[in-house]
Amino acid sequence: MNPAVLSASVGALFAPGACAAELRAPGDPALLLPEEAAFLGRAVPKRVREFTAGRLCARRALAEFGISDFPLRVAADRQAVWPHSMVGSITHTAGFCAAAVAERSRISALGLDTEVVGHVNPEIWQRICAPGEMAWIESLPAATQAAAVTLIFSAKEAFYKCQFPLTGEPLGFHDARVEAVPQGPSEGMLLVHACRSIVMAGHTALPVRGRYRYHEGFLTAGVSVAAGEPTQ
Repeated sequence: MNPAVLSASVGALFAPGACAAELRAPGDPALLLPEEAAFLGRAVPKRVREFTAGRLCARRALAEFGISDFPLRVAADRQAVWPHSMVGSITHTAGFCAAAVAERSRISALGLDTEVVGHVNPEIWQRICAPGEMAWIESLPAATQAAAVTLIFSAKEAFYKCQFPLTGEPLGFHDARVEAVPQGPSEGMLLVHACRSIVMAGHTALPVRGRYRYHEGFLTAGVSVAAGEPTQ
């Protein structure tokens, strides 16, 4: 039996049409499909458990679209190979794994990322945050700065996962700027702006929108692009 469960809270981070599942326990590799297990090679146990948890979450979410027992292979660029009619994204961190999927006809791309709040080392904050973002961080009370950096980091990771399958373009942390729009003490909207000319601008109007949520010591961010959205 697949232990992953549907997650309305993660699914709500995306445009209508997305479905998500989550798992709070290590993945049992015995539940992998043979085609998936073949990609593990000599991976260490931690990597095996994370990989498995992600596949189980993806499988549970895909089942909502009538897709069962689809082996989620790994492409040469290490991206998951989703069913042709679907888009998806997987995230895993200590104690939490989730996957989000949607029909390509409704959502052309999506990205999901979860991070442990406060686990971004202060020594690398300036590598992650653009100057404007650092100015925002430094304007906040000291006790809230680590959580804000986690938000920026996770939002950029989610944006990267969203745009890369469409564009194939590698991006650095300073190539995008995150604007958070709180809509309560633990959640809100995201706007991801480009800091330079990027290929994603040819696929959708910028900034790209998303949502975030603080929960149980985690920050989860989701970014998506609805199919047929106009370009700039």
